Parts: sequence; C-alpha cells; structure tokens
Amino acid sequence: MAREFTYKGKPLEELRKMSMEEFSQLIPSRSRRALKRGLTELQKKLLLDIRKNPNAFHKTHARDMVIIPEMIGVKIGVYNGKEYVPVQIKPEMLGDRLGDYALTRKQVRHSAPGFGATKSSKYVPLK
Repeated sequence: MAREFTYKGKPLEELRKMSMEEFSQLIPSRSRRALKRGLTELQKKLLLDIRKNPNAFHKTHARDMVIIPEMIGVKIGVYNGKEYVPVQIKPEMLGDRLGDYALTRKQVRHSAPGFGATKSSKYVPLK
C-alpha cells in the first residue's frame, strides 16, 4: 500500500485546486515573498507553455521560478550556464526553485599532476 503524498497536511489534488495566494501561505517565507511580488515575464511565459502542453519538454533560463503544484509531473530543461539540465518535477519539490536542481558548478576531481609539474609534486606514496 503506497502512502499518499501530502504537503503540510494537504493532499496533492487539493493543492492543485488552490489559488496561488492560498498555496503561498503554505510555503516557506522566501518563496512566499517571491510569489507575492509577482512572476517575471520569463516565468509567466514558462507557466503559459506548461499550461498549453504539459507533456512537452520545456527549456528555460528561469532558475528563480518557484515550483508550484501545476508544474508537478512536467519535464523542464533548466539552464545551468552551459547546458539544459533535465529536471522531472516531483511533489517533494514544491516551494523550492528550479535552480536548486540544476547545479552550476561541477565537483572538482583531482587526478594525476598536470603537464610541467615538478618531480616533487608528482610523488605519490605507495600506501
């Protein structure tokens, strides 16, 4: 028996029926203030595209867009400065921002010393 998802005690179907103002009362203050200020033109365009065709893959630069209930289940390509990172919106992401799921910096991986390194810096202990 699978557990039904709830956000602050509200089931997913009830969240989808809520207006933007009602939903903003449930999310953290930083996201609430962003929604209260209103959406930017880029965010409005993304939301309109999602409403038109929720099954398509939508590319966007709007990393500051707050994830709202009507975006659940949509695939969005979020730009990280180099490429579009595919993000599948899940119910657990409500109230977060799209940029949280498309990292802009890679993890540093150190390997062998580079070209022109000195003998002492090439030393690798056996143990």
